[in-house]
Amino acid sequence: MPRCKADPSIKRVEVGGFKFPLGVYPVEEMTPRAGYTVLFEPADGGDDSDGNAEWEEWPDRYVFDIVVPADRVEPLCRMLFSLIPGRIYPILDVLGQDAYREIDPYISYDLLGADRFLEVVRECRDLFFEDGMIGFGAMSEDPFFYVFVDEHKIITVRAQPELKERIEKILAAFDLEEMSEPAGADSAAHEHRGVLLSDRSPEGLRFDEIVESLKDEWRLLLNVDSEKNVDEDGKELGVTAWRIVVRFDPEDEIASSYVEVALAATNLREAEETAVDAAARLLADVNPDTHQPAIVLADRLSREQLADLLKSAATKRRPRLKRTKERNSDPLDPFVPDPAPPETGELKPGEIWLARTLS
Repeated sequence: MPRCKADPSIKRVEVGGFKFPLGVYPVEEMTPRAGYTVLFEPADGGDDSDGNAEWEEWPDRYVFDIVVPADRVEPLCRMLFSLIPGRIYPILDVLGQDAYREIDPYISYDLLGADRFLEVVRECRDLFFEDGMIGFGAMSEDPFFYVFVDEHKIITVRAQPELKERIEKILAAFDLEEMSEPAGADSAAHEHRGVLLSDRSPEGLRFDEIVESLKDEWRLLLNVDSEKNVDEDGKELGVTAWRIVVRFDPEDEIASSYVEVALAATNLREAEETAVDAAARLLADVNPDTHQPAIVLADRLSREQLADLLKSAATKRRPRLKRTKERNSDPLDPFVPDPAPPETGELKPGEIWLARTLS
């Protein structure tokens, strides 16, 4: 993982001596208050009414929501991270570009060594503790412990009752008191921004490239139901347009290949499968059996976003499949996009409007 640094030209917002993160700050008058709330949550999850385990049960736990000035977020997290066991599940939230979801939630379903997790956090400290476009954390099952720093740099801790006293001692060491309404940047109208120097200069990895590296390093998967297509309120969306970026990693460690695909699909699983198939055919020398595909990006698009993407792509040369005897009968050989999507009316699942390589 590369080190990522905040742009030193960005000025920190400070109100009444309370320092806000570089990447999130209030845009209306407010009175910030450092402190925390604590609530008890009873065990939930486990077996449903039919006796089928749909999700893992979370035990009885206390929930702490903690607000501290920006210059104390990292030191406090270091103390809280000392409570996590040796193997954990990393968590990542990204303010993404999906038209129907504000935050892209990622989680690892593979246990990761806590030392590996903490090493990445140290290397990317400005990203995690200052950037307003990302949140991160980790969870363990035995003992149950959850710590998460959201995109406002508000810290949430969920822990079994036996850890409550230790957490309160840590908070007391930071002169934090329990109160009814602590107030951080999310307590008023506020703005989010990226702060990485690499997004403003040609050197170093940009934000989206760093997120891609994090997903690989922590084995993160998008934590949404891949068989459904709903918005943040749970409303069924039906068939939508998607922008999928697929990466193929060769076994010989030669540079990876990236393909961007715009298509229509009824859910995430269908969109990814269609995109991988189209991308593999576009790169005629790619064998999915030896070039492992990875989904770098999977965003749903509004009609306006889709039109803008296709308009931008129309000015560039479109790659085509190389014809081979084995592929002459393939409907995607040579690659010919479907007709332009209708401005109104339903989209048809499986339509592909764009497939191009990315440099």
